[in-house]
Amino acid sequence: MSDILNIEVDGQIATLTMNRPDKRNAMCEELLHALEAFYFNPPEGVRVVILTGVEGHFCSGLDLAEHVHRSAEENLYHSRNWHKLMDQIRLGGLATVSAMFGAVIGGGLELASATHVRVAEASTIFQLPEGRRGIFVGGGATANVGRLLGADRMTEMMLTGRKYGAEDGVALGLAHYAVADGTAMALAQELAGKISRNAPLSNYLMIQAIPRINDMSQSDGLFTESLAAALSQTTPDAEEGLNAFLEKRAPKFR
Repeated sequence: MSDILNIEVDGQIATLTMNRPDKRNAMCEELLHALEAFYFNPPEGVRVVILTGVEGHFCSGLDLAEHVHRSAEENLYHSRNWHKLMDQIRLGGLATVSAMFGAVIGGGLELASATHVRVAEASTIFQLPEGRRGIFVGGGATANVGRLLGADRMTEMMLTGRKYGAEDGVALGLAHYAVADGTAMALAQELAGKISRNAPLSNYLMIQAIPRINDMSQSDGLFTESLAAALSQTTPDAEEGLNAFLEKRAPKFR
């Protein structure tokens, strides 16, 4: 646990709370490194992560006070470090549920778009305002947010600085659930519990295979799907899952 990223572990679920209330949880180098330290070396036994913020905001993006002083070379490395973290969140194998409210802006939206399940309270604001700051996204938005919205809608969003709320976010794919203010964490905990009770290899394959298949040709993707299906269906957990279904009981996975 650190001052800037609070980490609480309860069995198989870890809750990460970004803690920069005076900056609306804007992403600074220290917070970036704290997230990297967790995702690249998570506590043993953790299968699911809940990611959230404090005092009414998820994450308001980059801390521009740091950004303005960087050289072109430093910005290049900083962007690539963001990409490394976003790839680890998206493809590292830990399922991550975002409990969002308030600002999910710029880098905050890039961070959320790398997570697997996104819950947005009514107060949530999605925005990519980089164009109004004279800069361009650098934390993976063109790949991850663009994958959710499509290039055309993301371009319009950046050009105009358009804001979307929780309901629009669900319609567009930026969020999976829109809930009342004050209830995102409760739903995130419920969903994280469900995910943690899945067979671990099934979760791993869903996180690892589906995004990659989406980037493949159809024939390559279908072959990869067959490999994932064959691998998952020959495990003890698969046998337990099928027997539990036939016996009309809840499965007990590893």
